[in-house]
Amino acid sequence: MKPLTRTSIVFGIVAALGIWLIPRVSDYPIDRLDAVMLVAFGLVVGAYGTIIGAGGGFLIVPVLLLVWDLPPAQAAGTSLVVVFLNAAAGSIANARHKRIDFKSGLWFAGATLPGAVAGAFLAEFFSGRAFAATFGTVMLLVALLLLWKPVRSERRQASENSRGTVREMTDSAGNSFRWSFSLPAGMAISFGIGFLSSALGIGGGIFHVPAMIHVLFFPAVIATATSQFILAFSSLVGGVTHLSLGNVLFGPAALMGIGVVAGAQVGSTMAKTLRGSVVVRLLSLALIVVAVRLLLRAL
Repeated sequence: MKPLTRTSIVFGIVAALGIWLIPRVSDYPIDRLDAVMLVAFGLVVGAYGTIIGAGGGFLIVPVLLLVWDLPPAQAAGTSLVVVFLNAAAGSIANARHKRIDFKSGLWFAGATLPGAVAGAFLAEFFSGRAFAATFGTVMLLVALLLLWKPVRSERRQASENSRGTVREMTDSAGNSFRWSFSLPAGMAISFGIGFLSSALGIGGGIFHVPAMIHVLFFPAVIATATSQFILAFSSLVGGVTHLSLGNVLFGPAALMGIGVVAGAQVGSTMAKTLRGSVVVRLLSLALIVVAVRLLLRAL
């Protein structure tokens, strides 16, 4: 039996059990149709989040705010739990494809953790309108950057960044990569991203990927995979902090979690056939749509 077929069977069984059981014990009122929609939404988020290395929090938070009408802190906390499941599953799949820079990822992940804890506490002080305005503005700025320049030129990358920490990798498909970057700059960026992403509940991937490509000169495919690896650590710490503050709704998180774990496997496989610039520009368009909706809500 092929791995994809076996995964589909397991997902179908787990999804059916979850849709039947979780609404019965959920801490938030969910009917069966809601349960099906949450699992399906999680599947899409898991696949797309893994392809772009962003975890999917940028999609989950607006849905929880706009469709489920959750308070900002609960939307952020519930989202981070789902983001962690997506990032962990995606990292396992990306590790099999040998696309993660583990050395850099561990340094960056360590730098995100203090900011992730502080950001979770900051989320408590956002009003609904302020949260929507902040989140929407940040997403719009990132989207415009990615539309303008989704990836860096390899020639400019080599000429502009000849010093610093050097990395070389070859993935499972035989593609070789060589790049260099400033490790201290990467850690400083990661600290700030950990703080902001935990406060907004989006996990940080939409910030880490463009920062790694445009500031730290990582190849796009390595940046997306390594970003998910970092995200697994930062979203875990942020999620646990939100959990201690009572900001996590287990019913919606569990149903979306079933979908994202399966979707992460699909996304990792799809990422091998997509160009980095195409994926990043698709991300930017999705960010613009969500950002405009949030800004309109804030107004």
